[in-house]
Amino acid sequence: MTARRLGRTHVRVSPLGFGGAPLGNLYTPIDDDQARAAVDAAWDAGVRYYDTAPHYGLGLSERRLGVALAHRPRVEFTVSTKVGRLLEPHPAPTGSDLAAGGFAVPDTLVRRPDYSRDGVLRSLEGSLARLGLDRVDIVYVHDPDAHLDAALHQALPALTDLRDQGVIGAVGVGMNTVAPLLRFVTEADVDAVMVAGRWTLIDRTARPLLDACAERGVSVVAAAPFNSGLLSRPCPPDDASFDYGPAPEALLRRARRLAGVCADHGTVLPHAAVRFPLRDPVVAAVVAGFRSPQEVTSAAHWSAHDLPATTWSALDSAG
Repeated sequence: MTARRLGRTHVRVSPLGFGGAPLGNLYTPIDDDQARAAVDAAWDAGVRYYDTAPHYGLGLSERRLGVALAHRPRVEFTVSTKVGRLLEPHPAPTGSDLAAGGFAVPDTLVRRPDYSRDGVLRSLEGSLARLGLDRVDIVYVHDPDAHLDAALHQALPALTDLRDQGVIGAVGVGMNTVAPLLRFVTEADVDAVMVAGRWTLIDRTARPLLDACAERGVSVVAAAPFNSGLLSRPCPPDDASFDYGPAPEALLRRARRLAGVCADHGTVLPHAAVRFPLRDPVVAAVVAGFRSPQEVTSAAHWSAHDLPATTWSALDSAG
């Protein structure tokens, strides 16, 4: 995969990024061997961008990713992690993080929101230890929806200082909502934004964000291209998910129309879902979460092969 430059930095990412949430046992567990096999398959397919966060499995994703990449040449891959949630000992564990965080791991730790400068430094120190790395390439401020001012005036300045000192390569913000990301792009010195689920084949509400990023030389990393499962199969089932919940009937009908267009043009819905974000030049990478080598291999094939213009025209009309 041909690497793409992130914003105005020297950091480069592969067009397809490996999302690390499943490595943290998102919803259901996978074992260490399966996690390692998924990362190995991504590497073999040319994926060189790996994204994780302390939030994912209370640090499990970072630990598993670090182990899987430990024998790879450090100059050949890009890693991003996130700040904003400190991991601390849980004063009253229940036995599982599923109810509180959505990850099938013991809840011996608890997440505490902290977007202060000290919180950023402590979070990054913990991430480096779990990853087994001496540096990460990209650091995103993670989901600061309820902490916008602290993220803007404390977390981001701390990260830009680290970037200017050469400790990290690029600074970004990662969220599921467009309006706050627009604020960060216009008011802060960021190199990239990771927008999850809002620039997809079926949800294009991030268009104003992409336009603002293009004007300012900020890159977009489009995460969750399958919208939590709705676009992940050739024909969306009745129980398909959208944004971590049941897909509304209207969206399910639209997804099935798009699936029909794909079938008519000799492809499948998830192929179009993976390729769609990459149509816009401001998008540096599309990041999806993978649980198995088979999922990685399919997505890598789809990301490397664009659809004909006639197919995109039909999908745009149907969607």
